[in-house]
Amino acid sequence: MHAKFGHKLGRKTGHRRAMFRNLMSDLFRHERIRTTSAKADAVRGEAEKLITFARKGDLHARRMIMREIQDQDIVDKLIHVIGPDMSERPGGYTRIVNLGPRKGDAAPMVYLELVD
Repeated sequence: MHAKFGHKLGRKTGHRRAMFRNLMSDLFRHERIRTTSAKADAVRGEAEKLITFARKGDLHARRMIMREIQDQDIVDKLIHVIGPDMSERPGGYTRIVNLGPRKGDAAPMVYLELVD
């Protein structure tokens, strides 16, 4: 049996997908989110794929983005604002900035933000 790809983060599939969708929606809404290092690493690749679709901006790309993000306002922002801003970049649309440990449980916290 082959190894399964991806970060599980100790959650069942439905919970994990919902968490990733919420993290990506907040990232595109606010252009920067504060989260744990593990969650940022797990969601970064998915967010970059959606930005790559947004750069194309056609109907197929919109439908592929709508598979993950159901909020129409965020999808419009992604296609009309973020996609054209990233059109000159060959990749690497996000960055992770380390913040240090969280006070309660010492989990490593980071900012996941869109590159300007």
